[in-house]
Amino acid sequence: MKKLTILTFVAAMMIMISSVASAQTATGTLTVTATVNSSINLVFNNDAAGVALSSGAGTNTATLAFGNVSAFGAIGANITRSTTATTFTVSTPVDVLVSKANSASANYTLKAQLGAADAVNTWQVGGTTVTSAALATITATGTYASNVPEAIALTIPFTTASATAISNTINFTATAN
Repeated sequence: MKKLTILTFVAAMMIMISSVASAQTATGTLTVTATVNSSINLVFNNDAAGVALSSGAGTNTATLAFGNVSAFGAIGANITRSTTATTFTVSTPVDVLVSKANSASANYTLKAQLGAADAVNTWQVGGTTVTSAALATITATGTYASNVPEAIALTIPFTTASATAISNTINFTATAN
């Protein structure tokens, strides 16, 4: 009986030791830090009075396709055309939306520049001629969070051969003031 009591006691101790051993815990602390930077974003949107962007509406990489244009005769919807004695100009508005986050900036400056030189045609944004030589200021105090219609205009000489494809990029830069 004494052996049975000792054996029971030893068995109970082993169970307690194994249950204590299985109840081990560990703790840790993770410190998380972040520094918020101010930022602005520029996207192109369709203007209700303009030619719909053929791709990229709502992004910062969009495509505007005037389609077939001519000095006289039929022209696409939402394209404005004017002529002089030697050239014709086609234009349509595109909305530019600049948004800000975490910034005290009251407004922004919008500039534009052609991606490649064009010695034949004249390009304008919002009435300002743009070239590949330097950034041209389109607006000095743009309003954030508002679609701003900017007329994209292309002036083509009458001497341009029929079926000539015209293509270029206009790079826009918005800078917080």
